[in-house]
Amino acid sequence: MEERTEIAELGEFGLIEHLTKNFEIQNVSTVLGVGDDAAVIDHFGKQTVVTTDLLLEGIHFDLMYTPLKHLGYKSVMVNLSDIYAMNAQPTQITVSIGISNRVSMEALNEFYEGIYLACEKHGVDLIGGDTSTSQKGFIISITAIGEVAPDKYVKRSTAQKGDLICVTGDLGGAFLGLTLMEREKKIYLENPQIQPDLENESYIVGRLLKPEARKDMIEFFEKNEITPTAMMDVSDGVSSEVMHLCKQSNLGCRIYEEKLPINDESRKAAYKFGLDPTVCALNGGEDYELIFTLKQEDHEKITFNEEISVIGYMTELEEGCKLLTKGGNTFNITAQGWNAFQQ
Repeated sequence: MEERTEIAELGEFGLIEHLTKNFEIQNVSTVLGVGDDAAVIDHFGKQTVVTTDLLLEGIHFDLMYTPLKHLGYKSVMVNLSDIYAMNAQPTQITVSIGISNRVSMEALNEFYEGIYLACEKHGVDLIGGDTSTSQKGFIISITAIGEVAPDKYVKRSTAQKGDLICVTGDLGGAFLGLTLMEREKKIYLENPQIQPDLENESYIVGRLLKPEARKDMIEFFEKNEITPTAMMDVSDGVSSEVMHLCKQSNLGCRIYEEKLPINDESRKAAYKFGLDPTVCALNGGEDYELIFTLKQEDHEKITFNEEISVIGYMTELEEGCKLLTKGGNTFNITAQGWNAFQQ
């Protein structure tokens, strides 16, 4: 039987000290980190970007199939992804958690190990947060702070007619990972003696449990002097995000089904579950890729980057948001992505 330490033994200050003692400051902009009433940051003439996310057990994650280390990692990634979506570099995060008495100290250590790993990988400092008792479930709230050179940030509302619509990486994998996990959970609950078999599906499971925010893309843009005309991250599904870009930029769009980047493993999994890979790519959420628009004259700057796919272009508002299928049909794009309020 592994040892279990009750959190109450440490008290709040002891707990925060214990969870944050190994964090070393990585950014010059972090003047004062954890351990005082508030942190102090100074971005030295850069503009500051701030985003926050709330993750609730039973709504955003299921501890039955989400290892705590992965959960810590992913909680940070979803926030860093929002900072990258502004064409900015994340520098600091705060982490607040609400925990019930069923969470042990060992479990929390695992969760923070994931946070620590994400921070280390993306060069981010943990500078504060809060802990509280939760009556029901595990609650995570993370705020991420980033910096960007003045006027280099990219909004959703600034796409122009004729701009190319691009996405990074591939789409639909996380949704398929979720479909698999939910299926295995159902089987397990009905027959607890049957062990889940995830061996052949490591790609889609990884896309769900351990997404990677696209730091590499922001570095690529800077190195190649590319400034997207509009950008956001893919958290609710590409169809939903495309419609945000169109609505806020007051434009329409054309998306080509054959151009949607779908990984072979995801495609195989979709067929196995009797799903259409295109629908998964358009409507599946949580890929944490970037979707951005680009001036046509910048096209050659991205042609050699295999991580970027051009999936369509922006049109006049009157032309609407349309998907052109492989068979030559045209459909209206509808936002069928993930909706936090449809539970």
